[in-house]
Amino acid sequence: MTFAPMIISLPVSDRATSYRFYRDGLGLDAEGELADDGFPEPLQFVVNDGLRLMLIPTGGFGWVIGRHEIAARGISECVLSLSVAAPADVDAITERARAAGGEVVTEPATQPWGYAALFADPDGHLWMVSATPE
Repeated sequence: MTFAPMIISLPVSDRATSYRFYRDGLGLDAEGELADDGFPEPLQFVVNDGLRLMLIPTGGFGWVIGRHEIAARGISECVLSLSVAAPADVDAITERARAAGGEVVTEPATQPWGYAALFADPDGHLWMVSATPE
């Protein structure tokens, strides 16, 4: 069975801040009709043909997940990973993320699995960007 598109949903505290981070920091395109605040609703970004990233305000996210709790900032339950072609791409995306308000957790460097960096978005969600050696 296949699912297309797959949607990853993340809780966010501020739609405008998150919108700018994912647009400017990761270069993702948002899709959907604009809401009263000027941002698409639902706020979804196209990662690729089969994957969307949906950003849900924290209160709405709590409603969606029911009796479960949203992890506190600094408590990470997953790392979202982006694979890129070359170390220069790792450097460029890391700098764009930093400039857009992200926190670089691990500066770009050679790791056992390739050249990688780790950064957090404005809500603390962790992203790894890596280029694997050929």
